[in-house]
Amino acid sequence: MNTRRTCLRAAAAVAATMAAPHLRAQEPTALERVRKRGTLSVGLYNAMPPFHLDGAGIDVDLGQALAQAMGLKFSPLPFTADENMDDDLRHMVWRGHYLGFGPADVLLHVPVDRPLMAGNPQVEIFGPYYRERVMIARDVQKVPQMASLENFGKLPIAVPGQSLAGWLLIGADSGAYRDQLSTKWKDGTEAARALQRGDVAAAAGLSSELETVLAGDARFVIEPLPLPRMRNGWAVGMAVKKSSMDLAQALQGALNDLANNGALKTMFAKANVAWRPA
Repeated sequence: MNTRRTCLRAAAAVAATMAAPHLRAQEPTALERVRKRGTLSVGLYNAMPPFHLDGAGIDVDLGQALAQAMGLKFSPLPFTADENMDDDLRHMVWRGHYLGFGPADVLLHVPVDRPLMAGNPQVEIFGPYYRERVMIARDVQKVPQMASLENFGKLPIAVPGQSLAGWLLIGADSGAYRDQLSTKWKDGTEAARALQRGDVAAAAGLSSELETVLAGDARFVIEPLPLPRMRNGWAVGMAVKKSSMDLAQALQGALNDLANNGALKTMFAKANVAWRPA
């Protein structure tokens, strides 16, 4: 009897093992789950003008358009950036936030960067939709030309202190411009408004931040920060879980259509930003 019972248990274990791949094959894919739910959850960075601020911005419009193209409802999932991009990917793409929300189906505004990809094997980063750069805007009456940062003399320059533009200017030419930097600004849009008011002679920040405030105003010129390694900028795209490749393919197809039919360019123009394909 014991021998027979042991044999039956062994046979059951073998049958379960053989059935497991079949059962796994029947599990719905990420795209199937999203379509069944009827909504696309889109991770959006809080306080990132002109891409997202108080429920509006380029990334909000893009998330809505992607969801609509896939026949889904748009479900925004805003969050505050953590200390680094690895944390953001963990919280919003593959694990979920420690405050109890997430992950989203897709996170927008992710740098399409090979080291970032290599360091986060749990995610798929794809779909570059814009090329961002660090720029500087100047009042042409106060600074008619800019061959280098020396052209600003001792004139005040507004720049968000906790930003790439801020770090670059603080360290430029061995700290030569540190004393003339006004670093109290939260982001590049605030720095641009200080320039617009005439409080400073120049403002540095991301191209999108400066353009959304100053583009089209003949009093100002917006140019790349004259530091060679910053001229090409970087691409921003999307991220999903590594296991969600069919969802990534659907999102990429929708993004391609938005780029080809001019809708993506229109979204940027709505925010007074020139669309630069990545």
